[in-house]
Amino acid sequence: MSSLARHQQVALEVLSWNPAAPGSVLLRLLGHDDRYVRSNVAQRKDLPPEVVDAILSHPDRGVRAAFAESWNADPAQRARLLDDPSATISLILAMGPNPYRMPVEPLPDWAYERLLAHPRDSVRYETAASASVPAHVRAGMAGHPEPFFRRMACRAWDQLDESARESLLNDEDSEVRQAAALRVCHDDEERTAWLVEALAESWQLHNLLAVGRLGRGLAERLMAKGDRLSSLAANPSLPADLVARLAVSPDPYVRLVVSARPELTEDERAAIEYAVGPEDRLDTLAWVWEAREDMDVLRRCATSAHLWLRRSAAACPGLPQDLVELLARDEDFAVRLLLCEFHPEPPPELLLALFLNGGHRAVGMLAAKPRFPAEGLAARFADSSDPELRLLALRDPGLGAEDLDRLSRDPQTRAAAARDPRLPLSRIRELLADTATTGSVAGNPALPVEAMHAILDGAGVPRAG
Repeated sequence: MSSLARHQQVALEVLSWNPAAPGSVLLRLLGHDDRYVRSNVAQRKDLPPEVVDAILSHPDRGVRAAFAESWNADPAQRARLLDDPSATISLILAMGPNPYRMPVEPLPDWAYERLLAHPRDSVRYETAASASVPAHVRAGMAGHPEPFFRRMACRAWDQLDESARESLLNDEDSEVRQAAALRVCHDDEERTAWLVEALAESWQLHNLLAVGRLGRGLAERLMAKGDRLSSLAANPSLPADLVARLAVSPDPYVRLVVSARPELTEDERAAIEYAVGPEDRLDTLAWVWEAREDMDVLRRCATSAHLWLRRSAAACPGLPQDLVELLARDEDFAVRLLLCEFHPEPPPELLLALFLNGGHRAVGMLAAKPRFPAEGLAARFADSSDPELRLLALRDPGLGAEDLDRLSRDPQTRAAAARDPRLPLSRIRELLADTATTGSVAGNPALPVEAMHAILDGAGVPRAG
């Protein structure tokens, strides 16, 4: 591929994501011979109806597949692909989109009914297991003739009535009984004891020992075995004297788990020899997350001397403002980072401070947060010697025309500046004519439509019929 062809290809890829690209441009891009460009179009937000129609009837299955798995697409429009001749498309619809930390709107109920009745086993099974399926749809599988579907119905336990629960707890299939018993074991010693035996070789045993209600005899036998003690250390039903024994365990992680139990006072936690290092990765404590709507629990955790409790509180999006402000000043970097990642309204100054000074790879994502500060960045960073900081100046709504023009000519910032819609049209055209920046300026929302078509013409993309 020649240098010119590479620049043209980059320009097409960027143009396929330009938020201002109209239907006429998108239709031409769908006719391009590059699959990546076509898939980009299929996964855009707010597609015009005529473009959706073109995607649904596109001869390339990959385009239709990209739309089927797009979390940007209207679920009702995605559901139209249920009539697609390819079973692969139905399988993708069954599995559902899987964006990172983003909720996905489910398909219409009628679509799940069709997927659950699909002639291919793989489609039906993937539908039943998909995290995208609404709980009320999953609950409807409680009376399904196949055990797998009844087992999946147990995941919607709160949606099931008493009769359905009782039926699943006494199901003829042992795996269904296990799945149901796991939903009630926190209150049921007998079922916990049965599950300990039934799941002895299963990965599920770890969680069972942490939550299942333990009788005294079973607890002592498990303690005597000496393995999975960290799971037992988290179990809320473990007798107090056995908790005290684990508090002096030679295993430092077991002692740490004991120190984070919900019933302990601050003095009792402090009496346990435990440590949490700044780089230690710790999951949010289950008991804190389950009480994330309880302001008393959140307050107790956010003000605790125990780092694991404070980190867990920081991951709860319902923290009141005074606790947000408190944890924003926490000495622990992970507490501050978790607060920025999970709270809907983290302090803007904290976002900026972590972005500028944090060494963790996650801090780069903070600049995409809605509350990341913008005003005043130009005055602070437009003349910085660090190109990463000069890029921040482009976020400032008050960035002056002279600074913007200068940044659009700076080799280290011109690519980002070329996408700025505040650039004068004359400068946009200059950047478009320069092969070094054609690819970047193709993503500028202020790029005239005729210029978008000129990019397509230059790359030999045919006009839409």
